[in-house]
Amino acid sequence: MKLFKVALAMVGAALALATAAPQAVAAPPEPGGATPMIIGGGTASNAPWAARLFVNGQQNCTATIIAPQYILTARHCVSGSGTYTFRIGSLDQTSGGVVATGVAITRHSRADLAIVRLDRSVSGTYSPLPRTGEDPVSVGQTVQVYGWGATCTGQPEINCQSRYLKYADVRVTSESCRDYTGGVAICAQRINGITAGGDSGGPMFASGKQVGVASTSDRATRTAYTNVMSYRSWIQSVAGV
Repeated sequence: MKLFKVALAMVGAALALATAAPQAVAAPPEPGGATPMIIGGGTASNAPWAARLFVNGQQNCTATIIAPQYILTARHCVSGSGTYTFRIGSLDQTSGGVVATGVAITRHSRADLAIVRLDRSVSGTYSPLPRTGEDPVSVGQTVQVYGWGATCTGQPEINCQSRYLKYADVRVTSESCRDYTGGVAICAQRINGITAGGDSGGPMFASGKQVGVASTSDRATRTAYTNVMSYRSWIQSVAGV
């Protein structure tokens, strides 16, 4: 997400969950000895739709594959120049799965969403999106968020990117807050973990469907995910799903 202003070596425009959003505040450092907070959460065990985004070979953001040739991620993750590659279908960002290169990017004009067309078709399990008009999430619901982002605070987030995909439980506080670019978002508060630099573009799941795309966070208690249901027709017009 452009979550906080943290330098992920290459990020610039695609700072992976790291650039303060309009509704987020800078997180104070955690007390010494605190458990590294996705920051927190646990290691995922079943996420065949997950995709790790690299820019010019540098680990950067998280994403999901939603159709054989289409990746869904945050707009700020792919807003700069460079070569965008994805490791798809592996929980380990360093090996396994399929590696494909993005050849075309469609960015939403207002929301923090982008769809990347790959240079090849990738077979596998695609992230399940809600049907048009469906809303599988509600305020107060416990939902899951996923990402390969930072597991630390108090140091450059590029130094503590997780090798393995992580997840955390968060509680929905709003379905109509704002993402990093002013689009409609789902906001949530930490239960056992929170998103950080590198988790941007990753999914929020509710009732078995991907309902959000990671956009911004304060790395302490709050996070905002672009609301997939609000842009469902746009996703379908670009990716056909």
